[in-house]
Amino acid sequence: MFDIGFIELLAIAVVGLLVIGPEQLPGTVRTIMLWIGRLRRSFTQVRQEIEREIGAEDIRRQLHNESIMQELEKARDDIKGVAEQTENELKKADASVNQALESSQADER
Repeated sequence: MFDIGFIELLAIAVVGLLVIGPEQLPGTVRTIMLWIGRLRRSFTQVRQEIEREIGAEDIRRQLHNESIMQELEKARDDIKGVAEQTENELKKADASVNQALESSQADER
């Protein structure tokens, strides 16, 4: 995040020592570290919440896609059943037409 080296930290410490003073510097550093810790925890919580929301959205999308796929499979099975039923009825009708033709041809002879 921040690229702070040893020299920069040393310069900050010297400026802090001059501005704040040696008596108040430890308490000030402690307070600053507490605030930094709180900010980190807050950012971590926000990031985790966003990741949970994104994950929840992905799960919802996947469940929705699975339900659509199930509906499509059910519709396909229904159409397949109707097609098979229609084919069987057409075969029966064809057989009865062929039988009627054969009987009419036999009658003509």
